[in-house]
Amino acid sequence: MPNPHSRRSPDLIIIVVILMLLTLGVIMVYSASAAYSQHKFGDSFFYAKRQLLFAGVGVLLMFVVSRLDPKLFRQWAKPALIICFALLALVLVPGVGILRNGARSWLGIGAFSIQPSEFTKLGVILFLARYFSNRSGEIQTLQYGMMYPLGIAGSAFALIMMQPDLGTGTVMMGTAIILIYIAGVRINYLVALMGIGLAGFAGLVLAAPYRIKRITAFLNPWQDPLNAGYQIIQSLFAIGPGGLMGLGLGMSRQKHLYLPEPHTDFIFSILAEELGFIGAGTAIILFAILIWRGIRVAITIQDMFLSLVAAGVTGMIVIQAVINIGVVSGAFPVTGITLPFLSYGGSSLTLTLVAVGILLNLSRYTDQ
Repeated sequence: MPNPHSRRSPDLIIIVVILMLLTLGVIMVYSASAAYSQHKFGDSFFYAKRQLLFAGVGVLLMFVVSRLDPKLFRQWAKPALIICFALLALVLVPGVGILRNGARSWLGIGAFSIQPSEFTKLGVILFLARYFSNRSGEIQTLQYGMMYPLGIAGSAFALIMMQPDLGTGTVMMGTAIILIYIAGVRINYLVALMGIGLAGFAGLVLAAPYRIKRITAFLNPWQDPLNAGYQIIQSLFAIGPGGLMGLGLGMSRQKHLYLPEPHTDFIFSILAEELGFIGAGTAIILFAILIWRGIRVAITIQDMFLSLVAAGVTGMIVIQAVINIGVVSGAFPVTGITLPFLSYGGSSLTLTLVAVGILLNLSRYTDQ
């Protein structure tokens, strides 16, 4: 573990990129939600004000976490995961968990609510990083290199799927597999894991008729344009007219109650429609810079635990961004995954900014 007295300033590039993404996110949340929130609440700024509040709280937490002693991340890794498991179980209790959009994924009192599955993503990262750093000499074995860590992540995945929330569960498991690979597990074990994972994913799809509809809609959305294929068709109707320069900020047509969830899961569609290829490309470039800096931190820090944490945080952001952009552009089947820093959401935005705070903290101890 690095000496706290030897730390330097956090990575300024990461800070600038995050602030740019958050600024773009608040602007796009307002633009994408103004028509809907005016129609429903009589206040076109309803979601934008809340997004600005979430962003402010998240940035404050990001800077607080960036200044903590990194020893705390290791000390709290196991207790944090235990708390996450307890909350995941609690959310399934009828009358306790809040049901939204067909999923019982929320806990809350009054207007304040949290989504435990979001925090579980970070809890699994910290726990697996601690586990692999403690058992570095046993990673090549099947039991300690594969079965035990996969059992922990799989248990969390099972609880998340009981809500159900396939999108968040997929991001968490994808991040866990990245950590298992980086930790040094044998390639043949990893190949077997991927085969089992694909079979399991296929089983989850076949077990739920609505997921089968999403797959068929992905293959041919025009087969059912008013039901299963509706979202992706409307998303493409938004992206296509954007062209190079876009229709102009605030000029989206699809946000006027045509495209469902324009300020959450499909905010990238509105971004492409209003700001065009240049705006969408700029957002992707900002994500690419953030990923580059995250990988740099993971490679250049000497402590194995901290290196795995940096890799896990970066991998989590990569997977979530790639899936979201892939969904809205028709490359992947529709899933309920938000775009980090841009989509509206309290738990998701706050958790992601806390994770970036950890990444900033670790950037203070790199060798370069």
